[in-house]
Amino acid sequence: MHSRSLLAAALALAGAPSVDAVLRFSCSELVTERLDPLVFPGAIQSPHVHQIVGGNMFNVTMDHQRNNIAEEATCTTCQFAEDFSNYWTAILYFRARNGSYIRVPQRNNIDFDGARGGGMTVYYAPGYQNQKVTAFAPGFRMIVGNPMYRTSAEASKFRQLTFTCLQTLSTRTGETTDMPKNPCPEGIMSNVRFPTCWDGKTLDPPDHSSHVAYPASGTFESGGACPASHPVRIPQLFYEVIWDTRRFNDRSLWPEDGSQPFVWSYGDYTGYGTHGDYVFGWKGDSLQKAMDANCQGAACSQLRSQSISVGNNCRQAQKVAEAIDGPLARLPGDVEIVGPQPGAGNGGGSNPGTPVTPSPTPVPSPGNGGGCVAQKWGQCGGQGWSGCTTCASGSTCRAQNQWYSQCL
Repeated sequence: MHSRSLLAAALALAGAPSVDAVLRFSCSELVTERLDPLVFPGAIQSPHVHQIVGGNMFNVTMDHQRNNIAEEATCTTCQFAEDFSNYWTAILYFRARNGSYIRVPQRNNIDFDGARGGGMTVYYAPGYQNQKVTAFAPGFRMIVGNPMYRTSAEASKFRQLTFTCLQTLSTRTGETTDMPKNPCPEGIMSNVRFPTCWDGKTLDPPDHSSHVAYPASGTFESGGACPASHPVRIPQLFYEVIWDTRRFNDRSLWPEDGSQPFVWSYGDYTGYGTHGDYVFGWKGDSLQKAMDANCQGAACSQLRSQSISVGNNCRQAQKVAEAIDGPLARLPGDVEIVGPQPGAGNGGGSNPGTPVTPSPTPVPSPGNGGGCVAQKWGQCGGQGWSGCTTCASGSTCRAQNQWYSQCL
């Protein structure tokens, strides 16, 4: 009954007509590290840290034209043994008054006690209003959200990427698109909902997002029609991740001006840059069978289940071996905090002006007239930037947003 009540609460927020036919299950942590084979394929490290769950095929490179994830993976951290997909999100840090960063742990969702690392709760919702969905095809990948966004206007391009300040673990109301401003008694929940319409042909475009779209009007749950450019209705994929902020709820630990102290691993206080990544890896037609059968919760006779403890045995060692828990002097990867920041002149609110970003130590470069060179992964431009603009050999300066360009 508890599971069903959570399904009802989660879906009622989006106007769902019923709670039937929603697959809901837990995936334990596989590994937490600086890798991103979608945005940075082949790179031995990505700029910011992610927590990854799912199948053990996750790697530096995951070329869908060369790898069949569902056939090559040997284990999964998820409760359905046929699901070798990978799901990942950025991680959250607490910034202490002394400027150090401490990783915020994750906690288990209701019904999923014992999932290693807290993991995440994954939902797949088939069609409402008697409409059917087409399950994702092998090789399908997608990203929702943009880690470079820092304003509500930008974030509005992605519907239903929100946060819930948990008063209890069952709280499913009061979602916001930016980070909660007050201590949350039971933690902060990230809600990541993906688009539900597909162009029907593209598995993974260069931007990993243009092949999918939200309904042209209404929502997936209300039966909104897909746009003509993306006519194929696909399941709604939805992540819940609970950040255990309870140990940081004492306001005496917060900045002296009372501003919220949490920052994402990609250098964002606002939360508008929240995002999620997905690589499909269900074996055969198992997901389509589950969608056609209107399976509910973590029980589905069409699928083979495994216990959370069995999923916990599937894990990977970090390929980018580094300290990520803290206390740390800087965010892993030397990620700079860019965009609006707390306590920068607005009484603890956001600073809409140019952020204050430390310059890298200049590296003399005889080849550019005595200037300096930003090392790979370092900042090389952006609004108000006065540091190095030339990148070290082997990397190129790319604009990430108006505030931040990085050597990649």
